[in-house]
Amino acid sequence: MSQSQPQNKDNINGLDANWRDDALNLELDYGMQTIAVRAGQHRTDEGEHSEAIFTTSSYVYSSAADAAGHFDGTKTGNVYSRHTNPSVRTFERRLAALENGERAVATASGMGAILTMCLAYLKAGDHLLAANQLFGSSIGLFNNYMAKFGVEVSYVDCFDNDAWANAIQPNTKVIYCESPSNPLAQICDIGFLSKLCKANDILLVVDNCFATPALQRPLDLGADVVIHSATKYLDGQGRVLGGALVGSDKLMQEAFTVIRSGGISMSPFNAWVFTKGLETLKLRMQAHCNNANQVAEFLVNHPNVSTVHFSGLSDHPSHELTKRQHHMKDGFGAIMGFEVQPSETRDSKSAAWHVIDSTQMVSITNNLGDAKTTITHPATTTHFRLSAQERAEAGVKDGLIRLSVGLEDVEDIIKDLARGLDSL
Repeated sequence: MSQSQPQNKDNINGLDANWRDDALNLELDYGMQTIAVRAGQHRTDEGEHSEAIFTTSSYVYSSAADAAGHFDGTKTGNVYSRHTNPSVRTFERRLAALENGERAVATASGMGAILTMCLAYLKAGDHLLAANQLFGSSIGLFNNYMAKFGVEVSYVDCFDNDAWANAIQPNTKVIYCESPSNPLAQICDIGFLSKLCKANDILLVVDNCFATPALQRPLDLGADVVIHSATKYLDGQGRVLGGALVGSDKLMQEAFTVIRSGGISMSPFNAWVFTKGLETLKLRMQAHCNNANQVAEFLVNHPNVSTVHFSGLSDHPSHELTKRQHHMKDGFGAIMGFEVQPSETRDSKSAAWHVIDSTQMVSITNNLGDAKTTITHPATTTHFRLSAQERAEAGVKDGLIRLSVGLEDVEDIIKDLARGLDSL
């Protein structure tokens, strides 16, 4: 199991103690749940059992020479909380260990992590090749801002391996995908993309927000960088915003310099919330997946549902690929899209809105990855800024509903969805 910081306690000259010591020795072969509960923590002289929150903007040095050493890099330690913070570092260490990465870099939001990726690994004249099936804000960032600064952007269907191979250009520097994707939970063949990228000296960046390391480790499948919106499942209760990148020490140092210079930093309090969220990540994801599998079966058998986009269904085209890439048994995630049938009195959009508005328990919100089940209409919320053509290319139809299955009693979730579906 990899970790982001060394365990050599004899290295006392250039490394502050709070950067050396870790409450869990990751050189030992601990399981994921143990790592999720204990990795990354440095205990202070107070001997606290739970992780501390370091709400400080700056740090004190023992002398002018000590301060100079921290600033010129001859000593490794805290300089300013825009750069590093002990609470943030605990979260980074723990997430890196869970993803089998050498290092993680935390950001202020998930979109902050994607922006950091762009600024770290792309420059004017480069080509970014991305999947059509992305979160609407990611497409907006790529099209409106990266293109503005001279980065060429193009898109292919995430599941079409031939399309990926044919779209590579001499200046392609990054391939970017979500797997599972937003909002259709489509699956990329990460192993194929890894080989393609390595053969062409391209970085493979995979958004692992929907699966989390509890279900899938893209780095183990050959990805170079993993992206997270920690706001979602890593927190798990919809409390705070944050993001992260995970990968090799070299690649994360490039990302860190962006954070340090650009101020896209995670707050100490948010980092503490995410650290506590990681403790229950695997347990929550098991429960989310169990509920989602049952909800998908209900939806696929309902006469007013035309299509269910969920790889846990045995006839889904990516069912077997997902089973290979996701290491949790029956763990297909808890995000799904489903399309409702229009009727004589309701077009596709009206039918979808009727189902959403008929719920009494499920939360109508664009957030996901929460303990509470959430529902939204992507065409008019998360993807509304895209053109009609862009939505069509992403598979976002007017009758599409995105569901994030929560941790309530699954019978109650199904009953709530049935209110609108039965009355279409």
